[in-house]
Amino acid sequence: MGVKINRFLEDFSIEKKPLGFYLLGSLVVLIFSIIGQIPMFFFIPNEINTYTEGLDIFSSLDKNLLLFLLLLPSAFSFLGLWFVVKQIHYRSLVSIITSRTNIDFKRFRFAFILWSIISISIFIIEILINPTDYEWNFNFSKFLVLFFISFIMIPIQSIVEELIFRGYLMQGFSVFFKNRLLPLLITSIIFGLLHILNPEIQKIGYGLLIYYVGTGMFFGIVTLMDEGVELSSGFHVSNNLVASLLVTADWTAFETYSIFKFVGNPYFSKEVLLYVFIIYPSIIFFLSKKYKWSTWKTKLLS
Repeated sequence: MGVKINRFLEDFSIEKKPLGFYLLGSLVVLIFSIIGQIPMFFFIPNEINTYTEGLDIFSSLDKNLLLFLLLLPSAFSFLGLWFVVKQIHYRSLVSIITSRTNIDFKRFRFAFILWSIISISIFIIEILINPTDYEWNFNFSKFLVLFFISFIMIPIQSIVEELIFRGYLMQGFSVFFKNRLLPLLITSIIFGLLHILNPEIQKIGYGLLIYYVGTGMFFGIVTLMDEGVELSSGFHVSNNLVASLLVTADWTAFETYSIFKFVGNPYFSKEVLLYVFIIYPSIIFFLSKKYKWSTWKTKLLS
């Protein structure tokens, strides 16, 4: 009997379902997501300018309502994923979350706090260096609604993405490719490309995909080394909550009633490279010491 080198990718493999089952499952999740988008169509104006693009057709909607509608499909995706795991794979939802017997919420909390401190600190430095690029945007009543929507819906959206990409699909591709590296690369690239229609990409350019693919790689490496998505989910939830509550811009996916608003000219910032090539590797190194990760080669490449 061979030695298991990554319990998160191998403990479920007793089911031996081929990749086709995972593709079918992904289709089911997509259908559930589309159903979750139906309420949005009721808010499309009767008259639309021919040149109106993307989310601009909802420009007359309250930003809090629009944010809720944009996040609602994630809740339906979760229901679809739960159905797929239970009814197609006959497994527990925990099996795509962690290799541990129980979900480690301490790991989630630690990652959430760590990334919140890092991202807020970077924002403070940025606003001190370029104060004219930001303006005060705080409105108590609107922010209060935003706060409740964000703290309910964004964790659902962020965790569902982790369960799909770093959980379900990572395991599915590992069944097909019989290694760790290709599932890591493929899920990271898909994760990045799914952001290609984000307004940020249209404004800043395709170079920003380096950030999204790099972030997918970061989440994927953390998941493989830690054998669960608790840490990556904590990072993801924190990242999206800060983006929603702290700073917004007229050209971002999360255009909200946040505390600050970016009013500078959008451009490809070196900060993107800082995250991908300095901050992410530093966090991985720190986590490896904290959680005593070992057998890097076998967990990531074999």
